[in-house]
Amino acid sequence: MIDPIFASCTLIAVFVVLLAMGAPIGICIVIASFSTMMLVLPFDISMFATAQKMFSSLDSFALLAVPFFVLSGVIMNSGGIAARLVNFAKLFTGKLPGSLSYTNIVGNMMFGAISGSAIAASTSIGGVMVPMSAREGYDRGFAAAVNIASAPTGMLIPPTTAFILYALASGGTSIAALFAGGLVAGVLWGVGCMLVTLVVAKRRNYRVFFTVQKGMALKVAVEAIPSLLLIVIIVGGIVQGISPPLKPPRLPWCIRYC
Repeated sequence: MIDPIFASCTLIAVFVVLLAMGAPIGICIVIASFSTMMLVLPFDISMFATAQKMFSSLDSFALLAVPFFVLSGVIMNSGGIAARLVNFAKLFTGKLPGSLSYTNIVGNMMFGAISGSAIAASTSIGGVMVPMSAREGYDRGFAAAVNIASAPTGMLIPPTTAFILYALASGGTSIAALFAGGLVAGVLWGVGCMLVTLVVAKRRNYRVFFTVQKGMALKVAVEAIPSLLLIVIIVGGIVQGISPPLKPPRLPWCIRYC
């Protein structure tokens, strides 16, 4: 009988070594898990258990939500939803010093609440905001840092594919409960980024980007309504149990042409 502590150390050691060698994380997990099972169980049982676990883990209806969220992020980016959210965020941050940085943070928070992906949020919003910030005299490194630091809000603010995968891997954790907790954490993360940005903007004397005109504000708000409704429908539908995680990601396909 193999000591459980020795088996655990073997699992961690193999995983860390493979990770240090540059192997993909998925390959590291598979090899480390299989190596540990070979130490604990006979060879034939290890092979059978590994194959069974791989297929049973993928046999989940909720996993279909992951590619749908990824695809919805691509569709929203190509449909101009990111630009609409950026313009809407400017209505609230345009009068603050370093306003473009705040716009980047708020834009990441809102886009993450639709796409469920930090990468999609940082790519879409950052692709608009970082060049714009550089043109307005912001340090390009600072603009990129703001985008990178605020991108995790897209992973925390629901819906997020990471929480869906965790709920499936943990075996029974409520997705709605994870989303509720992630909402608070994501908002706090965004507020923290704004506080740091405020200090840096005052030290570097970053100017106010623009003043909002009433006519323009109304037009921007109306254009952002479909995107904002997506946030309410997707997050509210899942948290309130109205719809499973698989259905809301399909909505951006319809709103994309609004």
